Amino acid sequence: MARYKDSVCRLCRREGAKLFLKGDRCYGGKCAFERRPVAPGQHGLSRKKLSEYGLQLREKQKAKRSYGLLESQFRKYYEMATRMNGVTGENLMQLLETRLDNCIYRLGFGVSRAQARQLVTHGHFLINGKKVDIPSYLVKPGDVITVKDSSKKMEHFTLLKEAHKTTPSWLELNADKLEGKIIAVPKREDMDVTIAEHLIVELYSK
Repeated sequence: MARYKDSVCRLCRREGAKLFLKGDRCYGGKCAFERRPVAPGQHGLSRKKLSEYGLQLREKQKAKRSYGLLESQFRKYYEMATRMNGVTGENLMQLLETRLDNCIYRLGFGVSRAQARQLVTHGHFLINGKKVDIPSYLVKPGDVITVKDSSKKMEHFTLLKEAHKTTPSWLELNADKLEGKIIAVPKREDMDVTIAEHLIVELYSK
């Protein structure tokens, strides 16, 4: 599968916002966006005012890059959102948040969505007692995500028991058991991503 292999810090600078793509580094003084909050390239300082289309495109790119998706994947979620009841933009964000890799990240089992995706593909998690290694798997209320017994001895997971991460209200974490539960469908106010999803809907609606 195609994936971005260059410096992810360039993506934050390009979008003009912190996308938290490198985990703990994004919260410290080494964050590239904090040190140089301009677009990469020799013309980064002279960025011109964006057109309406440009604003819509940047919001779509920001969402894609935040969740680590390709265009075809992102478009699929948009089409799914249009078929759901309710507001299309909120439906889109709900689908992105309920991806398994994002839930692993939100529960603190991974320091970034990229690391969470890798942990899922390596088969370290069970959902309702069954192994699931598909990062795009959509969880639903009542699902229980558990670290596989054979993986609990890994240093990565043993350190998690000592860490304290605030989880969203729609998730419930039991750090001692390395277990998380989906207790509700995420609402837009529960998502801490600075994305104007209505601009994405406007872009795709043209």
